[in-house]
Formats: sequence, C-alpha cells, structure tokens
Amino acid sequence: MQLIKVGLCAFGMSGKIFHAPFLKEHPGFFMSAVVERSKEASKEKYPDAIIYRSVEEMLQNSDIELVVVNTPVQTHFEYVKMALEAGKNVIVEKPFTVNVSEAEQLVKLAEEKGLFLSVYQNRRFDRDYLQIQKIISEKKLGDIKEVEIRFDRFRTEPSGKSHKENPQEMASGSLHDLGAHLVDQAVQLFGFPEKLFADVFSMKGIEFANDYFEILLYYKNDLRVRLKSSVFTKEAHYAYAVHGEKGSFLQERTDNQENELVAGAIPTYGEEWTQPLKEADGILNFLNEKKETERSFTSSEPGNYMNYYQHIYEHVVFGYYLPSPAGEVIQNMKIIDTAMESSDAQKVISFI
Repeated sequence: MQLIKVGLCAFGMSGKIFHAPFLKEHPGFFMSAVVERSKEASKEKYPDAIIYRSVEEMLQNSDIELVVVNTPVQTHFEYVKMALEAGKNVIVEKPFTVNVSEAEQLVKLAEEKGLFLSVYQNRRFDRDYLQIQKIISEKKLGDIKEVEIRFDRFRTEPSGKSHKENPQEMASGSLHDLGAHLVDQAVQLFGFPEKLFADVFSMKGIEFANDYFEILLYYKNDLRVRLKSSVFTKEAHYAYAVHGEKGSFLQERTDNQENELVAGAIPTYGEEWTQPLKEADGILNFLNEKKETERSFTSSEPGNYMNYYQHIYEHVVFGYYLPSPAGEVIQNMKIIDTAMESSDAQKVISFI
C-alpha cells in the first residue's frame, strides 16, 4: 500500500484516543511525527514517531504529507494556515474554527494551494447516527415532520479546562463542542435550514462558558429540527426522536467507541472492533401499507471511526470523495454563529 506520512499536532486526549490508534492500525498511514511540548508520552506506543516541541518545528519535516490539527479550537486557524502554507494536507478537529470568517479564509487558502482540508466529524461514524440514516432512508415514517437530536451529559463540576469553559475564550462552551456534532448531523440529514431560534447559556453560572443550548431549525414543508444539550442530565433522554406522518422512531445514544478506546481497545483495520450490543437500542412504531401499527425494538449496527481514515486514504490514493470537506462544514459554522446571535438577540433569524 502507498504509505501516507502523518504529523500529529498534539498528544492530549484527542491525539491518544481519536487519531493515533487509527493511524497506527491502518496500514496506509505512518505516524511519523507528534508534537509534545514538554513530555514524551507518545514514545511508549509510538516509538517510531519523532517528537517535536512545536508545530512550527514539525512542519519543517518535508516527509510529512498530512497534518492533523487536534489542538484547542482557538489555535486551529493559526496552525491550519501554517500547515497549508507549508504544503501539507490537513485534517482539523471540529468545530473547525472559532467563526465563519476564519473557516472561509482557510478553505480559500487550501483551494489556492491545491491541498485538501477535512474536518474530523467522527460522529458521522457512530452506530446510533448511522441507524438514524438507515431508518430515514427506508421511508417507513413517511414525510418527516419533527426531529430532536440531543447530546446530554451529567458534568456539574468544572473541568478546569480554560479553552472549553472560560467565557472569555472564543468558541469555548458546549455549543461549539457538542453542538458541532449535532449541527453537522442535522445538516447531513436534512440540509441547510431556512431560519433558526436558539437559547444558549451557562447553567453553572456566568463565570463559565455555555453548557446548555437549544436550537430550533426551521425547514421547508414545516419540518422542525431541535438540537439540544445539557450537562445537568442525570437520566438519559433518547438521543434521537424522529416523527413522521406514518410513525415514529426513537434511538438511544449507544455508540461506545470513545469509552472503549479510553479503556485501551485497539481499533482493528478492516473489521468490526467494538463490543456488540447486549440489547436493543431503538423503537420503531409506524403504520404499514395496510395502515396497521407495527411496533418493534431495533438494534443498530456497529460504527467505526476507522472508516473516516479509510475515506481519507482512498481520497489521497484513488481520488475518491473527501470525508467532511471544510468547504461543506462552513455551513455548520454559519449555524453555530447564528445560534449565538439569535440567543443574544432573543429572536428568530432567517438565512434567506
């Protein structure tokens, strides 16, 4: 296989969990460099990777073809720009940048340089989201009328991470963090909305960045999509609720890849590597062609973040489609920016 040499910009949780294991296990990639400013934590599992003390220093390595920018979002614009100017293709962690303006500048630069820029929207490869795609595509629910997508947690204590919880830091808070996933999934499923209304604030108090949001997306044909997240949710809601003219589907958030990776699981290339479900995780209730009610419990198929890197590899080697290209993800940034504006003004804002 053609080998793609990769440089990783950080070795915190994102690097250890979401990127390095997949780069190591995929035979088409070689993690040849990693930035660790003071430690050498990567040496144990990735002894062949050169440790650099800065992103600037790593970018001088001419062998590196692909750079993964997995640093705090406040640094994304600077590091992605530096990598593109150094002639490297780039994968950048969500939420891409702190605002639309920065995102547009980077997309333009990548196009000028003839390089690709992809945003790591890994939750497109979650089992629960893939199940929602499947159910909607089967059209058993008829025309979709109302959807709710949630990503809740019970984290009432501060994490101590300034770039995520300091309200003075741009793009800190749940809206840019978890909202980047929910907005992306809504756009993937239903396209760009006509208008929105949002409520964004901090349940922990004004000294912390937002930890709660609710966004109502308005679509043509009277479709309403609600995106919601709270850190004060001890008892889980259904992560997805889809209601149509012929029935409803409820789906739990059951993808466990992150937890399994944290526990030390190795993502095997070319096969399923996650633990199987022990019980059903969805409820399908609809009227069949005879207008009789059919109600059943459903089980989602395994998700796999390795598929993201497989798509990246196929794009580089075979010219196949690029997963979550940055130009596409700009529309997500527009929704996030507008949600903040709507919440501040307490009004519906139209995109038309």
